[in-house]
Amino acid sequence: MKTKNKSNSRRDFIKKSVGASLAVTAGGILPGSSALSYGRISGSNDKVRVSVMGVYSRGNALAQNFARQDNCDVIHICDVDSRAIEKCIAGLNEIQSLKAEGFRDFRKSLESKDIDAMVIAAPDHWHAPASLLAMQAGKHVYVEKPCSHNPAEGEILVKAGAKYGKLIQMGNQRRSYPNVREAIQELKNGAIGRAYFGKGWYANNRGSIGVGKETAVPEWLDWDLWQGPAPRSVYKDNVVHYNWHWFWHWGTGEALNNGTHMVDLLRWGLDVDYPVKVSSNGGRYRYKDDWETPDTQVINLDFKEGVTMSWEGRSCNGKPIENTYAGALFYGEKGSMFINGNSYTIYDLENKIIKDVKNDIPVDPLNVVDPAAKLDSLHIQNFFGGIINGTPLNAGIDSGHKSTLLVQLGNISQRVGRSINIDTETGHILNDKEAESLWARTYEEGWEMKI
Repeated sequence: MKTKNKSNSRRDFIKKSVGASLAVTAGGILPGSSALSYGRISGSNDKVRVSVMGVYSRGNALAQNFARQDNCDVIHICDVDSRAIEKCIAGLNEIQSLKAEGFRDFRKSLESKDIDAMVIAAPDHWHAPASLLAMQAGKHVYVEKPCSHNPAEGEILVKAGAKYGKLIQMGNQRRSYPNVREAIQELKNGAIGRAYFGKGWYANNRGSIGVGKETAVPEWLDWDLWQGPAPRSVYKDNVVHYNWHWFWHWGTGEALNNGTHMVDLLRWGLDVDYPVKVSSNGGRYRYKDDWETPDTQVINLDFKEGVTMSWEGRSCNGKPIENTYAGALFYGEKGSMFINGNSYTIYDLENKIIKDVKNDIPVDPLNVVDPAAKLDSLHIQNFFGGIINGTPLNAGIDSGHKSTLLVQLGNISQRVGRSINIDTETGHILNDKEAESLWARTYEEGWEMKI
């Protein structure tokens, strides 16, 4: 598929592009970029062409955000739901001049030499397999968190990124929020002394998903391709499109759905990689229905560096902590630091505010589709900077896998019902065969991940 004003040499565009024209660098925003300009940042002389996979909800918002970037064209839309394709393309028509082409099977899109990068926002069980196939097709990858359904997949992606020489940016967008980056630097500069404990949380008032009924697959859905790498299951009417999050077969629960963001901030701020010990307590308490993952969960992680972090998830009781539904708190020898969205506050030991940095762009943590589009564009531009001029990624796959692994280990602890010990050099589980059996998954025949 050819689009307007494109160079005839698609493979030369990276070398010819002027990287300095990007408004976002590894350190944040260049002087003169205001909050109002976040949404459309001038790009290079050529555009990054992307295909977006999984556009029913979050992916639809991502597709529109990518399309709003001056240095990007969204030329392919992929989804197993024909309705989602039509809706997404209609929305893109209001943003960009070219019309995107729709594909039910994303693998057909990957065959195109016009595609530079694939954006993946399909269900969690698709994140790593689709990322691998995209890299093997010569594409860069922007994958929503979590980067993998299980730890083994994350390790495969790290190896694949190195082997195929392709970039993988994970969608933990706070890594690109300017005030958050400033806050983490303040923390590492000793703003609260030695930080030794971090606490993150997420709270919501999600309703029951009921008890699903086996029924005919809707005509608009390719159920076989929706399942893809997951072993086949009968279709039930309470799984597609969002409730798959709460089934271990496809999803990873609230811990990886929202906990990944906060645990990533904690790992970043405390400057740690793999824990010594992980424990998790909680369960499915609020309703009696098909929901399998915990709706109430507390994950604790201890590290050899002498620091601890904790994440609290409450899917069905939305009482805020620190007046926000999602946040991160660091505790240190001289005080504490609270990060909320793109804002942060530093307190002394008497709870007196030492520094208060406010965000002038709204962030809605309860918006499951598009909580912070203008800020997220900075993360997108960092991804483009990596493609165009080699700018270091703020959330590359090595970092993304480590943060994802922490909450995956929490889920494994939850499922075996005890704390687990971890090799601090590799992140692997020690001396627990039952827990180790959850390190990887079984695939539908023919869908195994192979580098």
